[in-house]
Amino acid sequence: MDNRSTIQDFWKALYDHDWDAVAGFFAPDGHYEDVPTPDPGATGPENVIKRLKIGLEPIERHEHQVHRMLVDGDTVVTEHTEDWYWNTGEKVSLPFVSLHVLENGKITLWRDYWDLQTLLGGAPQWWLERLAGFSADDFS
Repeated sequence: MDNRSTIQDFWKALYDHDWDAVAGFFAPDGHYEDVPTPDPGATGPENVIKRLKIGLEPIERHEHQVHRMLVDGDTVVTEHTEDWYWNTGEKVSLPFVSLHVLENGKITLWRDYWDLQTLLGGAPQWWLERLAGFSADDFS
């Protein structure tokens, strides 16, 4: 499978919240980082999934639109938008640029670039308070 197809399949698994499938895309030392946040991110499939679940499990619906995808060897860059819907009525459309580096078909690095204020400005207070209860130790 080529790197573009791997990341397309990865996005499908992520937005289906198929955590086992998402974990399977990562190398044992694969690292995930939300660049605008102050924590160091998560390393290893189990920790990546813990980190993702903290933010995404309380989301009622999570939709994805890919605008473009560029591939250069082992690096895949995706420009995309995520729409986050909470069951309390809030919705945030969050533009992203995501960078994935793959080795032997597995993700070794995933960095997400997005605007923290866009998310903080539209997310419900209860969700923000829930996030504040976690630390980097919870997913590293």
